[in-house]
Amino acid sequence: MDVKGTRDPRRWWILIVLCLSTLVLVVDSMALTVAVPVMTEDIGASAQQTQWILDSYILVFAGLLLTSGSLGDRFGRRKVMLIGLVLFGAASLAATWCTNPGEVIAVRVAMGVGGALIMPSTLSILITVFDEEERGRAMAAWSSVSMLGLVGSPVLGGVLIDHFSWQSIFFINVPIVALAIVAGLTLMPESRAPWQKADPLGAVLSAAGMTALVWWIIELPQHGVWTVALPVALVSLAGFVIWENVTRSPMVPLVLFKHRNFSGGSLSLALVQIGNGGLLLVLTQYLQFVLGYSPLEAGLAFLPLAVTALLGNGLGVQLAARYGNRWVILAGMLVMVGCFALLTTVGADSGFAVPAVALGLLGLGAGLAMPAAVGALMGTIPEDKAGVGSALNDTIQQAGTALGIAILGSLLSSGYADRMPAGTPEAARHSIAGAVAGRDAGLIATAREAFTASMSTTFTVSAIGVAAAALLASLVMRDDRRGPKAAAEPAEREPELAA
Repeated sequence: MDVKGTRDPRRWWILIVLCLSTLVLVVDSMALTVAVPVMTEDIGASAQQTQWILDSYILVFAGLLLTSGSLGDRFGRRKVMLIGLVLFGAASLAATWCTNPGEVIAVRVAMGVGGALIMPSTLSILITVFDEEERGRAMAAWSSVSMLGLVGSPVLGGVLIDHFSWQSIFFINVPIVALAIVAGLTLMPESRAPWQKADPLGAVLSAAGMTALVWWIIELPQHGVWTVALPVALVSLAGFVIWENVTRSPMVPLVLFKHRNFSGGSLSLALVQIGNGGLLLVLTQYLQFVLGYSPLEAGLAFLPLAVTALLGNGLGVQLAARYGNRWVILAGMLVMVGCFALLTTVGADSGFAVPAVALGLLGLGAGLAMPAAVGALMGTIPEDKAGVGSALNDTIQQAGTALGIAILGSLLSSGYADRMPAGTPEAARHSIAGAVAGRDAGLIATAREAFTASMSTTFTVSAIGVAAAALLASLVMRDDRRGPKAAAEPAEREPELAA
């Protein structure tokens, strides 16, 4: 049968819908980072409340990803994505009327539920709409839009805050969501997996386990390793794995991890997310509190990342088609290691030149590695498991992101506090923002030195994490396409995936 004859003629329009759906999640997350100082001051949020404004979203998001992916496979991926968009848009609109920290945390929880319904559906629909020949280009376009949103949203956030208020950060989600809903209803076909018996116990165990795991990661810097969340996470996740291996209708096909490209790609992406976790947040603080940039200037400073990411995406598709995903992933990750190594040399008097070059390297490396890694592992997922398979990948990455933010954030804050002299005011000792707010020139200079020294340690750990990911990718993953001779040589057989 002619594969091209079965292609949906609307597939590239459908890709636009998927990109818009993903874009709204990325824009909200990164624009909020820029808005946090102004927002928390306006609503009178404490440091702990600010932490929960940021963390409540990822807690719910990560906890529900596997369940929402399964719901998409069972009841319709388009339907689940549209429900998620409606919930996300409604919560964003509600956020514009929030006047206290409790209200903001509540709408962030609702946005996390909506985001969990949206994210797995985007990749799963992409898999079902595009065949193997076009999937690489579609994945690169989807990744490019995500990267543009990642680095463009701080700029957008800075502009909105300078001209309006922090509420506009949430309101900007509404027109994007509305456009995605209209386009989804008019352009996107429904897709779902063949019917199978529901797995409510698997859904409960996965949600409880992932929520407890992320909660433990979030609380790790403040309360240490041994908290009640850790045993709950271990028991729930162990029970989930055992149950999924014995039930006749598992919610998640754990057999995917027997495929080297899926397991290697997922774990590599998790390690990259650990290395990247908190990078933009750390650099945003460096730009605003050490270099004295405004929110708009700090946002514009990330433009080198956007430009090189687009170049890396375009180049990565061509290189992956010729040499295979494995070597493109390795090359991209090594470039990212160079970025983090360069950032370790930044000091209080370095200015922006070194971070600008480092951001350019990060964009190039991520543009090469991330789409190739996602493409390799998503290519192993059968269409009837597309939703939950994509959710499994998303869950691993979200856990890596949360762990990276917790570890790197803890390293940064503890290193900063240790480097501040005895007798420093409490607010200045725990936060460079507190030191800058005190308007003591000597204290501010000391705080900037302490912050950049701690930042160097943090980026050293990031470099090690990404280097480990590069090593893992090169050792574990295999290429289905191995260059010009691939057609003449039999590829290594992978375990067949159970339906």
